[in-house]
Amino acid sequence: MMNPHDLSHLLPSFTGAENWRSGAVPVFARGEGCYLWDDAGNRYLDTLAGLFVVQIGHGRTDIAKAMSEQAEQLAFFPSWSATTPITLEAASLITDLAPGDLDAVFFVSSGSEANESAIKFARQYHLADGQPTKTGVVSRIDAYHGTSMGALSATGLKPIRDPFLPLLPGFSHVPNTLGYSDGVEAAQVVEEEILRRGPEQVGMVIAEPVQNGGGSLVPPVGYWRELRRICDRYGVLLVADEVICGFGRLGTWFGSEVVEAEPDMITFAKGATSGYAPIGGLLVRRPLVEKVLDSPAGSFLHGATWGGHPVVMSAAVANITAMREERVLDNVADHAPLLEARLHDLAGAHDVVMDVRGTGYLYSLALGHSRKEGRDYSDEDSKRAVYEILPPLALEAGLHLRVDDRGGAKIMLSPPLVATTDELDEMSERVSQILVQLAACM
Repeated sequence: MMNPHDLSHLLPSFTGAENWRSGAVPVFARGEGCYLWDDAGNRYLDTLAGLFVVQIGHGRTDIAKAMSEQAEQLAFFPSWSATTPITLEAASLITDLAPGDLDAVFFVSSGSEANESAIKFARQYHLADGQPTKTGVVSRIDAYHGTSMGALSATGLKPIRDPFLPLLPGFSHVPNTLGYSDGVEAAQVVEEEILRRGPEQVGMVIAEPVQNGGGSLVPPVGYWRELRRICDRYGVLLVADEVICGFGRLGTWFGSEVVEAEPDMITFAKGATSGYAPIGGLLVRRPLVEKVLDSPAGSFLHGATWGGHPVVMSAAVANITAMREERVLDNVADHAPLLEARLHDLAGAHDVVMDVRGTGYLYSLALGHSRKEGRDYSDEDSKRAVYEILPPLALEAGLHLRVDDRGGAKIMLSPPLVATTDELDEMSERVSQILVQLAACM
C-alpha cells in the first residue's frame, strides 16, 4: 500500500533535506473558502492564500466547471499566429483592468516566465530603438523575481542566486525602501546606479509595488513617481512586478494604483486565476509594442507553448468575473483596516514582534528578541526561529502560514481576499498563541 507521506519520488520546491527524507510536510487534500484539510482530516486556516495566490478562496466549483467546459470544447491551441476566443476574452478583460495605456498582454505560465519576458522585451525594444547596448537591469536587494536564469539574475536574494553563478551579466541590485521615510531619497540609489553604470548600458528597472522579500515593504510616498522621473530621464523602461501585488492583493486590481506607479510594463501571475490554473503575463504600453512590431524583426521574438492556454484562460475569465460580481476587492477595502489593527494589537501584546509592515491583505510581522529593548535576532537565531521552531508551532495551531528569514525572521500573512472578520480574528488569535510559544523557546 502506498505511503501517503512518501516524498521519495517528488522533489518539492525549496524543501529542506530533513523534511524531504522524513516526509514531515503537510499533505493537503481538500480546500474550501479560507480553509484547508490534510489527508488525515485536520483543518487549517490558510493564512497565505496558498502562496499569495488563491484570491477568491478554495473549492470554487464555478471555476472548475468553466475549465471543464472549455476542455470539452477545445482543450489546447497555442497563441502562435492564431488563438482562441477565450484567450481573446481573457486578454480584453485583463487589459481593461490595467492602468494607463498598458493595453497589450503576452501570456505565459508563471511569474518567473513573466519577468523573463519583460527582460527580453526590454532588450528587443531598445534594439528596435537603435540602442542595442541598453541591456542592463537594475533591481533591489532582497527582491524575488523568479527562478529562471534571467529572472534569477534580477532576484536580489544571495542565498538562492549563489548556487547558480555565473548568472546573466548586466544585472545589479540597489537597496530597497526599508528604512527610508522619503520617497525621493529612497529612489536616488536607483539613479546613482544608472549613472555609475552609464545610462547607455541600462535598459530596465524592475521593482514590486510592495516588495515581498524583506517583509511586505511599502515604499514611502513619492518613491514610484521619482522612479518614473529617473527612468524617463535616462531612457530606461520601468517594470512593476505584480506577480504578488496584482489582482486585488493590495485592494486594487493592480498594486501600481496603490503606490501611484506609472510603469511601462507590468508582470503578473498567481491571483489572475486564483491558482486554479498556472498563469503568467506581461502587460506592455501600446507605443512600446508598436516600436517592436515596426522594427525589422516584425514581431516580439519570444514564445511559450502554454501561453494563452484555453483552459487556463477560462479559469482567468471565471475568476475575474466572479471577483467582480462578488465585490471581492470591496471586501479587502472593508476589512484591511481590521487586519492592520489586529496585527498592531499583536505587536502591542508580544514583545517579539519588532515591526508590522504591509498594506491591503499583504503583511509581515518582523520578529526579534525584544522590541522594547531593540534586540533583534542574530542570523543564527533567525534561522533557528524560521526553520526549527515556527513551522511545527504553526501546524499545531492549525495554520498554514509562511515564515521567512530574508532580511530577518518574519511571519508572512496574506489570507485569501474573501477572508472576513471571523477568519481574520481566528488568524490573529492563533498567531498570538504561536508568538507566546516562540518567546518561550528563544
